[in-house]
Amino acid sequence: MPVYLIANYDVEDSEAHDSYILAADPILVKHGGEILAAGDEVKELEGQARMVNVIIKFESEASAMDFYNDPDYKRVKQIRLDSTKNRTVILAPQFVFPPM
Repeated sequence: MPVYLIANYDVEDSEAHDSYILAADPILVKHGGEILAAGDEVKELEGQARMVNVIIKFESEASAMDFYNDPDYKRVKQIRLDSTKNRTVILAPQFVFPPM
């Protein structure tokens, strides 16, 4: 069942964050991740929006966790951690309506 990695955070160091994006992309592709939505042009409806908002689809929780725990990504992830604040990263399963 597909799962969605959802990340929201504020960027403190744009240059470092740009290098994170470039380095993370090939690792994401390696694990079948598909970016469905990303960017900083959001419209707040409730609460306080973060600067960066990303939704990535994976075919399974296993593939999402393989990405997140990939040794190459662990090194790249540190760039994101060092260049951002107010981070939230969650993994949510695809919603399927129960049969009626």
